Amino acid sequence: MTTGEGSPRPARDRGERGERGGRGGFRRSRPKVCQFCVDKVQSLDYKQLDRLTPMITERGKIKSRGQTGTCARHQRWVAAAIKRARHMALLPFVNR
Repeated sequence: MTTGEGSPRPARDRGERGERGGRGGFRRSRPKVCQFCVDKVQSLDYKQLDRLTPMITERGKIKSRGQTGTCARHQRWVAAAIKRARHMALLPFVNR
């Protein structure tokens, strides 16, 4: 979209860096490290609420691996422990 003969096109039309000064404006963060692996946790119990409460949202949902940074093995342990704690009424199913 040129306005006249020989006038340069804006930077965003040329595919170069635009107003944000980068390629799309997204930054990749470092991969999170599993805190259970760092602490070398051998088992996770449903009674360890100090470890389980940061793993649920304010609405009572289990947070994903991307949010918590846990590995697949420990995420399965966390999910099972949270479900057991819910059945024992230590954690809420839904937080209103």
